[in-house]
Amino acid sequence: MVTLAEVARHAGVSASTVSYVLSGKRSISAGTRERVERSIQELGYHPNAGARALASSKSNVIALMMPLRTDMYVPVMMEIAVAVATTARGHGYDVLLLTREEGPAAVRRVTGSGLADAMILMDVELDDDRLPLLREAPQPAVLIGLPADTAGLTCVDLDFVATGALCVEHLAGLGHRDIAVIGEAPAVYERHTGFAERTLEGLRAKARELDVRLLHRPCEVGYGPTATTLARIFDERPGTTGFVVQNESAVEPLLGLLRLRGRAVPEDVSVVAVCSDQVALQASVRLTSVSLPADEMGRRAVSRIVAKLEGRGADEVELLTPKLTVRASSGPAPD
Repeated sequence: MVTLAEVARHAGVSASTVSYVLSGKRSISAGTRERVERSIQELGYHPNAGARALASSKSNVIALMMPLRTDMYVPVMMEIAVAVATTARGHGYDVLLLTREEGPAAVRRVTGSGLADAMILMDVELDDDRLPLLREAPQPAVLIGLPADTAGLTCVDLDFVATGALCVEHLAGLGHRDIAVIGEAPAVYERHTGFAERTLEGLRAKARELDVRLLHRPCEVGYGPTATTLARIFDERPGTTGFVVQNESAVEPLLGLLRLRGRAVPEDVSVVAVCSDQVALQASVRLTSVSLPADEMGRRAVSRIVAKLEGRGADEVELLTPKLTVRASSGPAPD
């Protein structure tokens, strides 16, 4: 690795002169500056992060707060995280990943230590206790998610209200009048997590509009909880012919359990999922689904945070339009 001293020797100047050229803290003659910059380019010198931070009071780091909870589907969260990291790197920023469930404490640690120039927050709740600190923090922030009150915040998210409505509209258009929703784990609703609450809002509103009976049941992760949830649904609503699944871990167990009950998909029962395309395409029956645009949300969040760091960004909410793709798991309701 090329050092600052080697650049100085190559350019025929002192190490302090190279440092001043990099930091801009002192006036350097045009000829000397050109020599130093030429040496930096020819030698391929890259100042380390610590040196950059000392010189500019910037860390060139974006903190990504992504609490990893057992009741959340981690692959989608990791897909967002990878998109954030790769996009940030393209803008010259590294990503500090915070995965513990620390809430406000993690925000205080970032804002009070200079660990990062900006923050991106995931797993946003409707009344998220991190938001008051964010509104007062000197560092800019972007939420991947939508709280109840978005004043003074920048948010990027899928329009989950429209997502829920789209699922009901599709099944109702095929003649299904009894629709069951296999939702996230109960704790997700107990925390009032934004995406889950808003999807449910859209499902219920569209069901009322179209005079469809809707039954929502949360579901823990695993085959056993999915079997229990499905049995409960058929006990309560034996005539259920349409399912909306917003719990990716329940997708394959549900399809297997329907087969065991002798219910063919889509001849007897239709299934629509809110999930990644990978889950939809790799299921034992290719799923009609509303795709979760994880990569796009990550990229857009970084673009907005970089704009804020460069003094170009304004506080606003960006909701991505949901798209439903019809595949083999949905069809006309049986007579």
